[in-house]
Amino acid sequence: MAYTRLNVVVDHGVATVTMDRPPVNAVDLVMYRELRDLFTNIDEAAPGVRAVVFTGGGKHFCAGNDLEDFATMDASNVRERMFYVREAFFAIQECAVPVVGAVRGAALGTGLVLATSCDFVVAAVDASFGLPELSVGVHGGARHLARLVGQPIVRWMFFTGQRLSGAEMHALGAVIAAVPRDDVLDRAHTEARRIAEYSPTAVRMGKRGLNDIEFVDIRRGYEHEQGLTARMMDHPDSKIALEASRTGAIPEYADYVPTHSPRADT
Repeated sequence: MAYTRLNVVVDHGVATVTMDRPPVNAVDLVMYRELRDLFTNIDEAAPGVRAVVFTGGGKHFCAGNDLEDFATMDASNVRERMFYVREAFFAIQECAVPVVGAVRGAALGTGLVLATSCDFVVAAVDASFGLPELSVGVHGGARHLARLVGQPIVRWMFFTGQRLSGAEMHALGAVIAAVPRDDVLDRAHTEARRIAEYSPTAVRMGKRGLNDIEFVDIRRGYEHEQGLTARMMDHPDSKIALEASRTGAIPEYADYVPTHSPRADT
């Protein structure tokens, strides 16, 4: 699959997806469509993938929408365009494998939402996260930001345009690590490789499960997780993992070959 706004490199089961639209990776309608298509069809875009590192090329992760492209939106096309916007975000969130965000520089507006759509984020200490929605006369992003921080912080950032650094986001528990800029990709790849060591069947099942239980009560959430355990009981990977834990051996899982589209049964 050919992309004009994205680069994809696969190494030992880890796919690195890089936004490539200098100078700040501003997102236009073409990039939204490419993001949707790539993450929806991750097994076609990155054969053998077990985890993804999602980042931006150059100095910035993503500084938001391409304002020139955004200015072409009007009442006649807004619903169609918003469809592609939200489908891009949810394609990342619902990707068949875990997605590790690697944020350097700006993650503003759409950039912040792209980061929050990942399973977790590694950020540079001096990265900049913000929701400048009111300054460009739009709404969106606040609900996504609420996956990472509480309502007072969401509302403060939304109403004031306040930006937080990677270090400040780490202090709030919104990103898992804040490291020097030059170390961001290495740390993100370390986390992705740890994921790739586990059974790809269990990881994919767990990814779906975590998405399913994110906003349900504890009883229904735990019952759902128990159901996933029951589904894994007869799978060979479950026995391999148990035996490795008991004996200290290094588990060796068979290569995972998907038999259906990652979102076909969502």
